[in-house]
Amino acid sequence: MRPSRGHVLVAALAAAGACTIAPAPPGVGTSGGLDLDIPPGYGTLRQEDVSMVITSGDLQLMVTPLDASVTHVTAPDTERRLSGLANAHATDPSTNGQGLFLVSFFSQEPDVVFVPEEVQFISRGLRVRPRTITPVTPSWGEQRVGQRQTEMAVYSFGDGVDLESTLTLAYRFDQSNQWTAILPRIQSERARARARSGAELRD
Repeated sequence: MRPSRGHVLVAALAAAGACTIAPAPPGVGTSGGLDLDIPPGYGTLRQEDVSMVITSGDLQLMVTPLDASVTHVTAPDTERRLSGLANAHATDPSTNGQGLFLVSFFSQEPDVVFVPEEVQFISRGLRVRPRTITPVTPSWGEQRVGQRQTEMAVYSFGDGVDLESTLTLAYRFDQSNQWTAILPRIQSERARARARSGAELRD
């Protein structure tokens, strides 16, 4: 079976050594998300299960929320990587730790140009542009993706992105409404993770 674009991008992220920063302490959030009543370590979802993907020409984009309300429902290894990134940027005064997302550009073609500022959201009927963009990969500033390589940065959108409602990801002329399907998946996993943690405490 031919791998999906999402699987290809996830594999590229792993190969690039993404998110190898030390894990965050429990409960770190980045966009004022839910007041979580479950501890970390009980989720099972993969990064691609909670990420939005857009294909725009030769570019593939994956955008992953770094809010604890999302990272807490991912599998332990994934959670440590994503919460590590969130923790690394949570004390940045330019972001105030709000509305953080990991944005990854990938291409199967050589020397593909990308425009960082064109990654935007439509939330609650308003277009939200990034407040800050902090590179993760050293060659991000060249704004080009090498063949089968990945360029990554952490974006801050402040408090303008509501993860608990309808959300549209936009890049240039392309849009994705995948969050409509992702949010119920996250909500269901929260309930399951809460049940798992409760069962372990009872045992």
